[in-house]
Amino acid sequence: MSKFKKKTGGGTPAISTASLPDIVFMLLFFFMVTTVMREVTLLVENIKPNATEIKKLERKSLVTYIYVGKPKKQYIPQVGSEPRVQLNDAFARVNEIQQYVITEREAINEAERPLMTVSIKADEDVKMGLITDIKQELRKANTLKINYSTRKGEVYGD
Repeated sequence: MSKFKKKTGGGTPAISTASLPDIVFMLLFFFMVTTVMREVTLLVENIKPNATEIKKLERKSLVTYIYVGKPKKQYIPQVGSEPRVQLNDAFARVNEIQQYVITEREAINEAERPLMTVSIKADEDVKMGLITDIKQELRKANTLKINYSTRKGEVYGD
């Protein structure tokens, strides 16, 4: 007989779950940091018009939004029912757009300023005259990269 016996049928050891809470909290922290919450509360109606040829914006961090539409029902007593311009979380007049765009441009890194795009999110019922006035103010601010936000769909004639 031998002095040493071979162990048989010992199986594999159990997997340690001691680090599992650390991994879960690390993932939770990662998603909390990288998630972007809605930045603007819409004060205007914004049903985007249909378009057939659309292109997605590449770098949304370099996009400044201008919302245009009729005020929502709760704001009609204060501002009326005519289409209004919204910059960030407040109603604005068309002549305030130039200063708004200049301020937004100053907040961007100097090397990326030429890549800045202004996206006009206009309601489908807004008259083109108001959009033209907005474009004139953007020209005064030397902002020539303009995007019109739309949704994909068939375009029907009037």
